[in-house]
Parts: sequence; structure tokens; C-alpha cells
Amino acid sequence: MTTNEILQNILAKRIMIIDGAMGTMIQQYKLSEEDYRGERFKDYPQSVKGNNDLLVITQPKIIADIHKEFLKAGADIIETNTFNANHYSMADYAMENLVTEINLEAAKIARKVADEQTALSPDKPRLVAGAIGPTNKAGSLSPDVNNPGYRSVTFNDLVKAYSEQANALIDGGVDMILVETVFDTLNSKAALFAINTIFEERNIEMPVMVSGTITDASGRTLSGQTPEAFYISISHAGLFSVGLNCALGAAQMRPFIEEISNVAECYVSCYPNAGLPNEFGEYDESPENMARVIEDFAKSGFLNIVGGCCGTTPAHIKAIADTVSKYSPRELPVIVD
Repeated sequence: MTTNEILQNILAKRIMIIDGAMGTMIQQYKLSEEDYRGERFKDYPQSVKGNNDLLVITQPKIIADIHKEFLKAGADIIETNTFNANHYSMADYAMENLVTEINLEAAKIARKVADEQTALSPDKPRLVAGAIGPTNKAGSLSPDVNNPGYRSVTFNDLVKAYSEQANALIDGGVDMILVETVFDTLNSKAALFAINTIFEERNIEMPVMVSGTITDASGRTLSGQTPEAFYISISHAGLFSVGLNCALGAAQMRPFIEEISNVAECYVSCYPNAGLPNEFGEYDESPENMARVIEDFAKSGFLNIVGGCCGTTPAHIKAIADTVSKYSPRELPVIVD
């Protein structure tokens, strides 16, 4: 049975659960510079603390344990620890040469943990999504307010970066690709072009999920699109799912996920933050409160896949999983030509 068929069989019966925040869980370990470096990078010439993706090389057990905690909490899908494992984000640490290795190792770690948990309960397959973040560049926005026509990256540059990452994730054994936290639609178009080109070149098929991010109460992405416009802009790519994550808590996200649910011809995903950040940049919303808000989404028929982003722990995922289990998944619309 293909991954698509496995997913479709599950989604015909229930809402699926994606994991919570990797970064939040890593923070709980209070890792030092030395922890990030490990033995291999102990003499590295600059600081690497905060390079969470590097931990798949220097602290693989921590990453595996976090994956395991989310799966035990009820997640069907875990994301690889590769949100920033691309050429441009790794350049902040002068580690561009590690992009392929990091993605490969991250996928292998997640794959092993997922397979171990599936073996314990074969009636509930655990799947791995290869996480591709937005990079720290924008294809359609200028970083210079005095030169609005300037671009720090080209479309072809982004395609090259996304291709490097996606190829390694596929080699590591992921079940699907997740292009997430999209703030600039042109970036996501470059990612989708790269992914679909790889599929053609390698003669493979794999579900592709896309998740955008609404930056504030305006209800628009950073590059200015409404949720509906964002979906329409990428709907040509044969997506398995589309949705929203990050930036907002569940309560603030409601009208925007409803908007996507009303227009998407594919499955809809949603993984909000645990509320809005407090004055210390931390997330305070309890698992019970977050699950209560998301229950309304499920009851209203907005959801096929749900989980958590910044601030969400296994406790949040368990509360969400328990709550949405009482509701049927969103039905795909019947499209009449």
C-alpha cells in the first residue's frame, strides 16, 4: 500500500495528528554550547548554540526521544528536525556544507523511531514528514526599505537550495514532504517546483503538504496574500494537503483556517502555536485550553490533520488528539467541472 493510500484510508475515518514543537522540547534540555558542538565540532571557530538542526548529528538521542514522546502522545506524523536545514539558514553558522548530511540523518532518526512505534501497534502506522522551512530569505520581498526592487535571492537560487534539502530527506526515508511556515508564496513555489522536478527525475510519487503562516490579525501572509489567495496560488501543484501553522494561537487562527477549509480541494492541516507569546517570548496556553479551542475547529468540520507549533508539548498533542477523536474529519469537496 502506498503512503497516499495509507493516509487516505485513515483520513476517511478520523482526523490525523501531527506532532508539536521540536524547538520547545529542545529548550527544555537547556543545552550548552558544548552540548551543541559535541565531540565532532568541539573546536569549531564560531558559536553553534541554537543550531537545533545540528543536534541530529551531535545529540541524536535527544531528537529521537522527542520524536518518541510525541508519538506516544498520539501523533500519527512526526516532522524531521530540519526546519532550518537549508543552505541559507545554515550559512548563519557557516555550515552550508552539512545540509545534505543533516537532512539525511534527521530523516533516518525519525524513520527509525516511527517504525519502532508502528511495530508496537501495527494498526496505527506512524509516518514521517520531511520538514522544509521557509529559509531566511524572501523571493518576493526586499530586505532593504530604501531599495524595494532589490532581492537577496533569486527563484533559481531557492530551487537549488530546496532541491538539496528535499533530495536528502527522500534518501533518508521520509514518507512525505512538508513545506511549512510559508510567509512568501514565491518561496513555496520554488520549493514545489524543486520537489516536483525531483519526483520526475527519480520517477517517484510522494504526498506533499504545504502550510502557510498568517503573520498578524490582518489575515495575510508576509507577502500580502489572504489564505484563499495563497491556496489558489499553489493549488496547481497537486498537493496532498494545505493549511496554516505558527504565528498565531488557535483562537486567532480560526477565521483563516475556516477560509482555507472553504476553498481547498485537498485535505486541510492546522497546527497553531500554544497561544500568543508573552513578554518573555514564551507560550503559556495550557493543553486543555488549546484543545478546547481546536475542538470548535473539529466540530465545525475544518480539519483533516491537526497538531501544534511553537510552545506545544506532548501534553498539548495528547489533549488535542483526545479531543478531536470524537469528531469526523473534514469531507473533501466534490468538484463539478
